Amino acid sequence: MNRIKKYIILTLTIIFAISCQEEDKNFGDLSAPTNLVVQAEIQGQDVSNPYGDGSGLVTFNAHADNAISYKFVFSDGTSQNSPSGVFQKRFTQTGVNVYNVTVVASGKGGIATNTTISVEVRSDFTDEEAIEFLTGGASKNWYWSASEPGHLGVGPNSTDEAQNYFGFWYQAAPWEKAASANSSCLYDNVLTFTKEGDILKYQLDNGGKTFFNTAFEGVVGGSAGSDMCYDYDVSGVKIVTLSPSESVVTMNANAATQTRGTLMTFSDNGFMGYYIGQSSYEILSITANRMVVRAIMGNDPGLAWYHTFTTTQPVQNPVVDYTNLVWSDEFNTDGAPDSNKWGYDLGAGGWGNQEAQTYTNSATNAVVSGGNLVITAIKSGSDYTSARLKSENKFEFTYGKVEVRAKLPVGGGTWPAIWMLGANYDQNGFSWPACGEIDIMEHKGNQPNVIYGTLHYPGNSGGNANGNSTTISNVSSEFHVYKTIWSPSSIQIFVDDVLFHSVPNNNSIPFNHDFFLILNVAMGGTFGGPIDSSFTQSSMEVDYVRVYQ
Repeated sequence: MNRIKKYIILTLTIIFAISCQEEDKNFGDLSAPTNLVVQAEIQGQDVSNPYGDGSGLVTFNAHADNAISYKFVFSDGTSQNSPSGVFQKRFTQTGVNVYNVTVVASGKGGIATNTTISVEVRSDFTDEEAIEFLTGGASKNWYWSASEPGHLGVGPNSTDEAQNYFGFWYQAAPWEKAASANSSCLYDNVLTFTKEGDILKYQLDNGGKTFFNTAFEGVVGGSAGSDMCYDYDVSGVKIVTLSPSESVVTMNANAATQTRGTLMTFSDNGFMGYYIGQSSYEILSITANRMVVRAIMGNDPGLAWYHTFTTTQPVQNPVVDYTNLVWSDEFNTDGAPDSNKWGYDLGAGGWGNQEAQTYTNSATNAVVSGGNLVITAIKSGSDYTSARLKSENKFEFTYGKVEVRAKLPVGGGTWPAIWMLGANYDQNGFSWPACGEIDIMEHKGNQPNVIYGTLHYPGNSGGNANGNSTTISNVSSEFHVYKTIWSPSSIQIFVDDVLFHSVPNNNSIPFNHDFFLILNVAMGGTFGGPIDSSFTQSSMEVDYVRVYQ
């Protein structure tokens, strides 16, 4: 038996050795590339111009036996991979300078051979003024000019002067990309340019979130089909080289007034905050505090993206807080809610939301007790009753700060809400959602402690509404302050003074006319969801409602 075991082991060993030899043979020779030769052709070089014609352009051609790829590493801190071994580089340091270029030839298995050559090149291009503006002479921060219309735009890359030089096809409205949590990371960008000796450096700080153009979200495995923020590492200092722009803009008769003629190129795939797969940007204009650049899309050379930056970080909605108390209910008198301030909506069904409750004006469903308004949803047989209070025709207002301190009900299916409805909802042409709706607070008993803030208006209503959510603790055992600050420039929604949703306001959306307040507890429906079979009753308690202007 021992002999048989030894024979089997010996046989397996021989088979393994043979298979390894065959595998090595299939993989091929792992020796390093040999006979690495690098040639450098300086553009315009002749007897009269031994260092070239001043363009700074040098074409490198590398070749080695058994090489499958090449990498060029330049002494200015940049590098470039080139499978073919051919690469054209523009050296931009003004005057005649010597540059060391290391060429790495890689073979199978990553084994590499390298060599270093020197080239002496003349560059006549300079834009010291642009460098001074970019860095302030040392280091300077730049920010998206988010409050400026067209700070992000797209237009044709053509010789048509009527359409060129700006976002002819699309221009972002002020703070447009702050309207959604999916894109608000763009305005967190800080772009820092630094001058160190003759080297121009750049670093992007975006808090770890990068705003991706939808065409490039595959870089991070995204598939949303729309521009979105993704986790993407942009850390590390990039080297910036300046060179003459060769875009069609510079060919136009009015080019001198439309472009600076300077191209910025960032090393290591650096980019200016918005990911569009480009590392080169043409400077259209630059001053000490404002810069406009554009990038030509490599996958569509007929298209250009436009970016505008400023050295003063914009502040969204720098509105002085509303502090003049114009209307309130402190609920200090026990009994029925104050009829001078509150009316009722009565009836069943929730006006299209498939809710299970019937709204009443009974004291069992709405009463002031112990310093609080108490709105109670009650199970009655197979039905439910509750209350919906409103300030319609008693107090209506345009713009202001609303604060409501409340404790929310518990139980699957409960749907408490603190909200506002456009007072013109019953007028011809202004029915919901054209009237506008501001939901300061909504809560699902089936999803405890998650608070929703939402705006409904044409194109953004129902399941497609413009909203966000935040999670806090103990919403049903402790009071919290639910707040909105509604101004001509924005609608902001807070919990305990923490902002969690903001929408820019303008004349294209219906939030510039009178609204009234609504407090209610619904049951079930399209938002509240399934009602817990063990539910009997639960209440929303409201300590106060205050409106400031």
